[in-house]
Amino acid sequence: MSIIKFLVSKAFFKQVLLAVVAVVVLCYIMLLWLKSYTNHGDFETVPDLKGKSISVAQMELKDNDLVMQIQDSSNYNPDYPKFSVIEQDPVAGAQVKENRKIYITLNPSGYRKIEVPDLRERTFRQAKPNLEALEFVVGKITYEDNIGKDLVLKMYYKGDLLKPGDKLPKTSVIDLVLGNGNRPSN
Repeated sequence: MSIIKFLVSKAFFKQVLLAVVAVVVLCYIMLLWLKSYTNHGDFETVPDLKGKSISVAQMELKDNDLVMQIQDSSNYNPDYPKFSVIEQDPVAGAQVKENRKIYITLNPSGYRKIEVPDLRERTFRQAKPNLEALEFVVGKITYEDNIGKDLVLKMYYKGDLLKPGDKLPKTSVIDLVLGNGNRPSN
């Protein structure tokens, strides 16, 4: 039998028809299995976790058949308690499948520490924006006899002399000692 005769024969058409039916039945069975396996149409609602402690957040997620995944802490936010949730993904109210990971970001225990720059021998006009850019607060300003007017001579934090390289939490108040433009008297 030649190939052309075989391709137009009843046996060939029967085999093609059987193959098409088998593929359709297999696809239908696969779709039914996927629907039951993925719990199609079953959702859990993500609770609002912002401002809650880790233990409370974990209990709420467990009650909703969700899994907590803690991401690295973010910058300190004074509006939230220490070690509480400040961000979550997916957001509250979202519809997700059960056992979905909910990523949370925690509020650290305080502001992160930043290295204090060496501002000695710089003018107050240079030092102030430099400190404020690092989110420090310029505190009390005192003057001392020095020929350099408004030149930073010393920096203090809570009465302790700061050295270059010391680390302080963001928003720390730094007191400055500046030159008054007068020659030191000996």
